[in-house]
Amino acid sequence: MDEMWAHSANRAGRRHALTEHLRGTSLLAGEFADAFDARSLGAYLGLVHDVGKAGCAWQEGLLRAEAAGGRVVDAEGRGIDHKAAGTWLAARTAGLGFFSMPLLGHHGGLPDTQDLKRCLYLAETEARDRVQEAIDRAAALIPEIRTAPAPKMPAWVASANDLHAVELLIRMAFSALVDADFLDTAQHFRGRSLPVATSLGTLSEPFEEARSAYLKRRMGSSPTPVDAIRAEVYEQAVQTALQPRGIFPFPAPTGSGKTIAAGGFAVHHAAEHGLRRVIIAVPYMSITEQNAQVYRDLFGDTHVLEHHSSIDLHRQPRGRKWQKLAAENWDAPVVVTTTVQLFESLFSRKPSAMRKVHRLAGAVIVLDEVQALPDAMLLPILSALRHLTEYFGSSVLLASATQPAFFDLDIFRGLQARDVIARPQPLYDRLRRVRYRWWCDPKPTFRQVAQEAAGEKQVLLIVNTTGDAMRLHEELAAVWRHDGPVLHLSTRMASAHRRAVLDLVRMRLENGLPVAVVSTQLVEAGVDLDFPTVYRAMAPAEALQQAAGRANRNGTLSEGKVIVFDPADGSTRGTELVYGAALGVSCSYFGPDGEDPDHLSTLRIYYRDRYAVKNVEGSGTGRQIQDRRAEFDFPTVAKQFRMIDELSVPILVPYGDEAERDELKERLHNPERIEPAVFRRLQPYLATLPAPLAKYAVARGLAAELVGDLYEWLGPYHPERGIEFAYPKPEDYNK
Repeated sequence: MDEMWAHSANRAGRRHALTEHLRGTSLLAGEFADAFDARSLGAYLGLVHDVGKAGCAWQEGLLRAEAAGGRVVDAEGRGIDHKAAGTWLAARTAGLGFFSMPLLGHHGGLPDTQDLKRCLYLAETEARDRVQEAIDRAAALIPEIRTAPAPKMPAWVASANDLHAVELLIRMAFSALVDADFLDTAQHFRGRSLPVATSLGTLSEPFEEARSAYLKRRMGSSPTPVDAIRAEVYEQAVQTALQPRGIFPFPAPTGSGKTIAAGGFAVHHAAEHGLRRVIIAVPYMSITEQNAQVYRDLFGDTHVLEHHSSIDLHRQPRGRKWQKLAAENWDAPVVVTTTVQLFESLFSRKPSAMRKVHRLAGAVIVLDEVQALPDAMLLPILSALRHLTEYFGSSVLLASATQPAFFDLDIFRGLQARDVIARPQPLYDRLRRVRYRWWCDPKPTFRQVAQEAAGEKQVLLIVNTTGDAMRLHEELAAVWRHDGPVLHLSTRMASAHRRAVLDLVRMRLENGLPVAVVSTQLVEAGVDLDFPTVYRAMAPAEALQQAAGRANRNGTLSEGKVIVFDPADGSTRGTELVYGAALGVSCSYFGPDGEDPDHLSTLRIYYRDRYAVKNVEGSGTGRQIQDRRAEFDFPTVAKQFRMIDELSVPILVPYGDEAERDELKERLHNPERIEPAVFRRLQPYLATLPAPLAKYAVARGLAAELVGDLYEWLGPYHPERGIEFAYPKPEDYNK
C-alpha cells in the first residue's frame, strides 16, 4: 500500500494522493483557524476530514468513477460514505465532541446533534469494520492521524458559559475546513497556486494619498459648504481607529462623508491592531456598486473584491457539486458585499456559502446603513457581532445617519460602545439642510402628488413598493411641465439599467437641467444624489431621514424641501410588508404634531418602543433561532434565518449587450464548474422579482429557470420601468 487517492486524475493525468490532500488541507485549515486562535483545531480537522477515503470500497469506487465517469459508488451503485471515519476519530479518539460536526458536514452541510449521534452509533455498530479499516489504512501512511495529541481549543472555550459563542466557533472551524478542502482540491484539478492577499494594514499610507487625490477630483476648485464638516468627520473616525478593538457606533448625518470616513477608520484600525481585512456590507446592491467604486479609487482595483451575487446555487442537481462550491472566499484586503450575503452566509450550513465565514475573524466589519437590518433577525445578528469582537479578534463599525438603539437591548448589555462621533447632535444641527412639510391630512392621491411635483424643475419622489413606483411614474410623466426626462428606478430594472439612470440623473443635476425621478426606497440609503426637492411617501423615521439626505445634500441651497405625503391610493398591503409595526410606532413620535426625523433623542426613544412593540428579544423568529443555535441545530437555523421576509430571486433580463448575455448563459451550463467571475459579469443584467411571482411568470411562459434560483425573463421589458408584471388581482400586485 504505497499510496491511496483522494481525487481522480486531473488534466495532466495525475491523481490526487490522499496523503497530499490530507496534509495540504490540514496546513491550510490550520492557517485559516489561526485567525481565531484555533490553529490546532483547524489543522486536526483538515488532517482527518477524508480519512474515510482510505477504505478499500472507496478506493475501488474512485477508480470505477474515473474510468466510467460519474460519482464514487460501490459495485451496486450506492453511494459510499467517507465522512464517518474522520467524525468518529475526532469525537472518540480526540475527544472533540460537538466539534466533530464540521467533519460530518463538510460536503452536505453542518448537521444537528441527532445526525452526529446517529453517525457515531453506526460507526460503532454496523459500519464499524468499514470505519476501522479506513482508519487503519490511512494511519499506515499518516501515523499522526492516531498519534497526534488532542487539538488545543482557544483559551476562552474552557470558561465560556455562552453556547452561542461555542456555536459560532463550530461555524468558524467548519468554514476554515471547507475553504481549505476546496482550495487544496482546486489546486489539484486546476493547477492553480494559492493567492497571497495583501495585508490591509500596509495600505494606510497609499489610502491617504489616494483619498487626497480623490477629494481634489471631486471638489475641484470650489468645495461645497459641507466639505469642511466632512473633513472633521473623517478626522474623528481616524482618531477613533486608534482605540482598542470592539463595536463602534458611527452616527453621522446623510451626506457627511461616512463612506470615505468608514474606509479611513478601517485601514487605520487595521494598521493599529494588525487586522487582516475590511468587510463592508450594505443593504442594497445599488449602494454596493457605488461604494465599491469609491473603495477601488481609494484602495486600488487589485485590492477590492465586490461580491454581491444574488444567485443561489444550493438548488443544484447532485452531480453538479462543483457549481455549489463556485463561490468567493473573500481572500482580499477589502471586500464589498451586501448584508444579505454576509449574514445569510454566517447563519447558513452549506459549504459554498460558509467557506468565506472564517474571513470575518480578525477583520474590520463595516455595516453601512445599519438601520436597515431587519428587526426579526436582530437577536442572532447582534449576538454574532458581539462574539466576533469578544472572541474572534474583530471590530465592528455600525454606520448610519439614523443609529439604532442597539446598546439599549439586553444582547449588548455590558458592552462598551466606542463612539466615533462623541457629540452627534451638534453635528446634525450643523448639517440640517432641509425643511420638512407634512402632507397627510387629507391624504393626497398619486395624481395630486404628481401634479404638484410637476412644477419642480428637479425633483425626486420615493415610494414604498414597485407597484406604487410604476403608477406614480405614469402619473408624473403625463403632467411633467419641463423639457427633461421623467425617470424610474426600482429592482424590476437591470442593475446596469439603474446605473445608467443614476449616471444620467447626476449629469443633469450637476448641469442644472430639468429631471424628475420616481423610485422605490433603493435610492434613499447611500446613493449620492443632490436634489433641491424630495417627496417621500410616509415611512418609518429612519427612511424619512435617509430620503431627506438626497435633498440639498451638498448644502449649496439655503434649505432643501422634503415633502412627506401619505398617499390615499398607495399600496397599504405592500407598505405593511415592507415596514410592519415600525411605521405605526414612527407616527407616534414624528410628523406634523411631533418631531422631525433628525431629532436624535426622540429617534432613540422611537427605536426602544419599536423593539418593545415587536418584542425583538422576547419571542419571534430571532429568539427561536437563538434557541436552536444553543442546541447546535444548524439545519433549522439555516432554514429560519432570512434577511428578507419574502424571498426575491434574480431575473436575467433583455437589457444591455445581447452577445455578452448569451455568452454568460452558455457558461452557466458548464458541467464542471461555474467560475465566480461569471456571476460578477452577470450582475449588470439582473433584475429581481418575488419568488412566487417568478414561478407564476414561468407558468405563463414569460420566464424560464436557468440555474439555481436564477430565472430568465422572456416577456417584454419596458425601456423605462423594466419588468412590468403582476398578479391579475390588484390586491396581490405587490406580492
